[in-house]
Amino acid sequence: MNGIDLDSVVAIDVHTHAEVSRNGTVSLDEELHEASSAYFGVEGERKPTLPEIAAYYRERSMACVVFPVDTESTTGHPAVPSEEVAEAAAEHSDVLIPFASIDPAKGKFGARRARRLVEELGVKGFKFHPNLQEFYPNERSVYVLYETLAELGAIALFHTGQTGIGAGAPGGGGIRLKYSNPLYVDDVAADFPDMPIVLAHPSFPWQDEALSIATHKPRVHIDLSGWSPRYFPAQLVRYANTLLQDKVLFGSDYPVISPDRWLASFDKLDIKPEVRPKILKDNAARLLGLAKGPE
Repeated sequence: MNGIDLDSVVAIDVHTHAEVSRNGTVSLDEELHEASSAYFGVEGERKPTLPEIAAYYRERSMACVVFPVDTESTTGHPAVPSEEVAEAAAEHSDVLIPFASIDPAKGKFGARRARRLVEELGVKGFKFHPNLQEFYPNERSVYVLYETLAELGAIALFHTGQTGIGAGAPGGGGIRLKYSNPLYVDDVAADFPDMPIVLAHPSFPWQDEALSIATHKPRVHIDLSGWSPRYFPAQLVRYANTLLQDKVLFGSDYPVISPDRWLASFDKLDIKPEVRPKILKDNAARLLGLAKGPE
């Protein structure tokens, strides 16, 4: 394959998860997996392999950003290797866009690995999950990793707001929500002004904070994954239609929310006709370097 043909894809989903490695290793333990599935109302199997993800999006004439989540230091579970994600994306480059994940606890070693992933394997960005990785995004110990990402022009995508992982399990599976307030990412955006940042999800209960950061910091975007659009806060829809119409991105959170389910709800949302294609494809294409134009 020779890369993504923007004219042939109808949408770019910027938020999908690689949860199963080629050897069958699953990144979440069973308790957290079951709690997440129950929270999102997932029925049946939700553990597609990377080739299956590629086939799924190809059938829908969509492209997608796909990433693992490295939480080895906090959960003890190995993530799907970022190298495996990059290799699958190279094999299915017509639909898959590779992001990586590096546990912030890995420090300088993680920074060196990030460089290799970008320079040798073509990774476009990195996923951070403060709740699962148990860190505040503005911790100075993580800056050695951000410095490398900023130098390489890689995108930093941060989970923000409540997480479905652990929801309903005793004690929320031990997961603490405090780490995912987007205001901690504001410090990162101020200290690394040239690094593209995506605030993932409607940031409940900190939606206004996310909107403020995205309007204030030029390189900060918001993706709409992890929620059915019918539940979007009114102020998020208003800003998506106006001030942030060039900075809001379609994301599903597949496999916990399918793009079919998300788009069916989005179709009913009061989004201006001229804004809809920006959210579904155009904004992501610019951010990912697939199309020219200001970010």
